[in-house]
Amino acid sequence: MRRREFIAGIVTAAALPSTALGQRSGPVRRVDVLLAEAIQDDPYYENRLTAFRDGLRDLGWIDGQNLRLKVRRTAPQAADIRQQVDEMLVGKPDVIVTSGGTTTAPLLQGTKIIPVVFMAAVDPVGAGFVESLAHPGGNATGFMQFDYSLSAKWLELLKQVAPAVKRAGVIRDASITSGIGQFAVIQSVAGPLGIEVFPIGTGNSRDIENGIGKIAGSQDGGLIATIGAAANGYRKTVVGLAAQRRLPGVYGPRIWADSGGLMSYGPDLLSTARLAAGYVDRILKGEKPADLPVQAPTKYELVINLKTANALGLTVPPSLLARADAVLE
Repeated sequence: MRRREFIAGIVTAAALPSTALGQRSGPVRRVDVLLAEAIQDDPYYENRLTAFRDGLRDLGWIDGQNLRLKVRRTAPQAADIRQQVDEMLVGKPDVIVTSGGTTTAPLLQGTKIIPVVFMAAVDPVGAGFVESLAHPGGNATGFMQFDYSLSAKWLELLKQVAPAVKRAGVIRDASITSGIGQFAVIQSVAGPLGIEVFPIGTGNSRDIENGIGKIAGSQDGGLIATIGAAANGYRKTVVGLAAQRRLPGVYGPRIWADSGGLMSYGPDLLSTARLAAGYVDRILKGEKPADLPVQAPTKYELVINLKTANALGLTVPPSLLARADAVLE
């Protein structure tokens, strides 16, 4: 009987991946994740978190066995983020993963030692997160959410789907570099497209409501929401007001179109989240963030909500429908 158990143990061990065996025999590693989540259980962040966890599991890192994964959620407000950062640093995790630029900036102000992997940051060089994309040089690396040039495409798409638009409100967070940069790019292409653009702040819901109200005052208005935690926090309000005031809107992340927005064009963030798990794996095995290049997205998704288009009385050009990765009906 003992011989059979011994043989069975050998067979079981042989069936396990060598990476899993090596990791299970070592110390339990700690990874903290910081999300600037303004909406409770927001699928924009929670789906990425699930993809990240799945990526870790596929690489042999099992929460509760050889890994202790702690997820911290905070409102995208400077004081709240700072408090979470301070609490994290006291625990000295092996790696910290951030959702994007809103959380990465204050974290890097707090530590130059603990490795940091950002899942989706806009312009990490301009924001000062890394020295260069190819050679990050410090304790942070990760994945770009998109290049600023993408912002221009939102206005172009708005003009394609709603040719009558001459005034567009641009929802952006002016307190972060990416919010300023995205608005600047949109502004640079507005003239040739015959559109006047107006910034809408994200300080509170009144800023959003007042800004959208001004744009809706004319018959030729439209909306764009830039990518950022603060803007995303008002997603339900923005999409609701756009429907109520009959404003065509173009947004970055797919979750906006899934939530009733007219159209979205942006990177596949779920794929990026899985790639972030790969960087965490490599760092836990001894590699340095300074040596891991920042990667740009390889896939962008165009999603059109045809139900919303019909409600707004818009006819989506067949050429645009043919380009779409998903059409929601």
